[in-house]
Amino acid sequence: MSDSNIVIAALYQFKPLTGLLDIKAQLKALCRTHQIKGTLLLANEGINGTVAGAREGIDLLKHYLQSTLAFSHLEYKESFSDTMPFVRLKIKLKEEIVTLGLPDINPAVDAGTYVDAPTWNTLIQDPEVYVLDTRNTYETDIGSFKNAHIPNTENFRDFPEHVNTTLDPQKHKKIAMYCTGGIRCEKASAMMRKAGFETVYHLKGGILKYLEDTPEAESQWTGDCFVFDARVAVDHQLNPSQYTQCYGCRHPLTEQEAADL
Repeated sequence: MSDSNIVIAALYQFKPLTGLLDIKAQLKALCRTHQIKGTLLLANEGINGTVAGAREGIDLLKHYLQSTLAFSHLEYKESFSDTMPFVRLKIKLKEEIVTLGLPDINPAVDAGTYVDAPTWNTLIQDPEVYVLDTRNTYETDIGSFKNAHIPNTENFRDFPEHVNTTLDPQKHKKIAMYCTGGIRCEKASAMMRKAGFETVYHLKGGILKYLEDTPEAESQWTGDCFVFDARVAVDHQLNPSQYTQCYGCRHPLTEQEAADL
């Protein structure tokens, strides 16, 4: 357990939802009462977000999601900070909780195979496995898994085109994908299965869960992990790295790069 005062919770679940306006109102009331800040996205396909607050408030939010709103398979991860990484609370209604631009893709019923951290280390060393990073350039520039293929996309909407122009179901028999927290991989793996890729794996809980569960001496991760809050990036111990962010292009900058601007 960290001694830091702020708990940062990253969470998602693909699950059919109705009554989004009511759910939004309930969550807004709970978060405001307990001074929770960050962003929650709601759509008919589920929930996604990262929020931060005191231990009591975050625990109450998690319990409310899992029990009252029946997110019984909530993918949930915590990290910690001495300062609040968000300025305000935002709860938004969206068409997708992670935007791929393919509304007929349903990860709730057709996602790939989950792989935990120990299995992942073995899997990505198999020469027959094509390891694919589903993140964008501003994320992959500062860290990735060893020998991963980097798509050089600027937006997750670009990922389907990368797959269509680069990969072949007949040639690439085994695909192993990863992303920051796991949500993009669930949608990407469902898309790839629909496109004819039969054996598709994805890292359960994403990079953040991998870093939490894997001793650094056994890690296949190199560099830092971009996160979508004021920390910008975290190291292998999930502590904030020494980056700031260019809010024009979203790329993380070292202190020297920021000084040279």
